[in-house]
Amino acid sequence: MESRFFGLENFGWMDALDILLISFLIYRFLLLIKGTRAVQIVLGIVFVVIAYYLSQAFELDTINWLLGNFHTVIVIAIIILFQPEIRRALAQFGKNPLMGFFRSAKQRDTLEEVVLSIITLASKQIGALIVLERETGLRDYIEGGIKLDAIVSYDLILSIFNPRSPLHDGAVIICHDRIASAACFFPLTLNPRLGRELGTRHRAALGLSEETDALVIVVSEETGSISLAVEGKLLTKLDPQTLRNTLLEYLEKEKKESAGEVLSSHEDQAREA
Repeated sequence: MESRFFGLENFGWMDALDILLISFLIYRFLLLIKGTRAVQIVLGIVFVVIAYYLSQAFELDTINWLLGNFHTVIVIAIIILFQPEIRRALAQFGKNPLMGFFRSAKQRDTLEEVVLSIITLASKQIGALIVLERETGLRDYIEGGIKLDAIVSYDLILSIFNPRSPLHDGAVIICHDRIASAACFFPLTLNPRLGRELGTRHRAALGLSEETDALVIVVSEETGSISLAVEGKLLTKLDPQTLRNTLLEYLEKEKKESAGEVLSSHEDQAREA
C-alpha cells in the first residue's frame, strides 16, 4: 500500500540505474562549467524556464507565447553558447589510454631543458609561452604556427623567444619530446573572473587549458613571474622548483591513470580468454 501511495510499484533496478546515470551526467556537467562563463548562461536558461511557467500561472499570454516558441531554437542556442565546453567534454571522453608523455629518462631530460629555459627567460623578463602536449592532440594549433620538428634544447628555446626573433610573438608547442611548432596562437579565455592585470599570454594559456589537457607555461614580460595553466586553472608566481614539481606531479598522475586503464583492459581480455 505504501509503495502504491508513492507510485513506486513499478520501480525497479533499471529505474535506479537510470537515475544514477542522469545524476552522474549532471554532476560532470556542473564540474565542467564550474568557474566559466557557462554558469551565467545556465542561470539565464533556468530563469527563462521559470518565467515560462510563471507566465502560465498568471495567464500572461503574450509572454507565454514568446517563451513557448523559445524551445524551437534552444538546442541550436545551447550548441553555439556551450561550444568550448562541449568540445572539451568530447576531448576528455575520447582520450586514448595508450598515449602518454614523459615516460622515459629522455623525456624527463626534455622537461629539465624546458624548466632551465623558463628560469633564464624569467630572470631576463622575456615573455614566453610553452605548451606541453598530453593526451589531447594539438594538431590544429601546430599547423597554424611555424613547423620546426626540432629537438628540445635550452639554446633553441631561448633563440625562439629572443625579442629580435621573428618567432618570439607566439607559443612553442612540444609533443613527443620535440618542438613541433613555434609562433602558435590560441583562443583567449572568456572567464569573467580574471583580473585586468593578466595579459594576452595568460589569457591565451587559460583558453587552451580550458579546451585541452595541455600544460601551458607562461613567463610574464612585465614582471618575469612564472605561471602554469592547467585544466582551466592558473597557478601564478611559481618558483622554478615548484614549477618542476607541479609539472612532474601532473605528468606522473597521467602516467598512472593510463597504466591503470591499460592494465584493466588486459584483465578484461584475460577473463574473456
